[in-house]
Amino acid sequence: MPVAKITSKGQITIPSEIRKQLGLNAGDRISFQVRNNSEVLFYPETVDVLTLCGVIDPEKKGVSIKDMNEIIRDRSM
Repeated sequence: MPVAKITSKGQITIPSEIRKQLGLNAGDRISFQVRNNSEVLFYPETVDVLTLCGVIDPEKKGVSIKDMNEIIRDRSM
């Protein structure tokens, strides 16, 4: 069973075999969950960019200068 040591700043190094198994790399984020006050689970929070496809609506088309001028002209009459 892999073991890690806690530093004076509360940091740990995740053993390389665990990082490899979970596909973790430097800069990746992980989340923690404590169960039954003694068991700690952690989950990779990395997201493949392709899974975000379609999450944000495409940018709406802006109004052209010509359209703006027409609106201004119509309202000033």
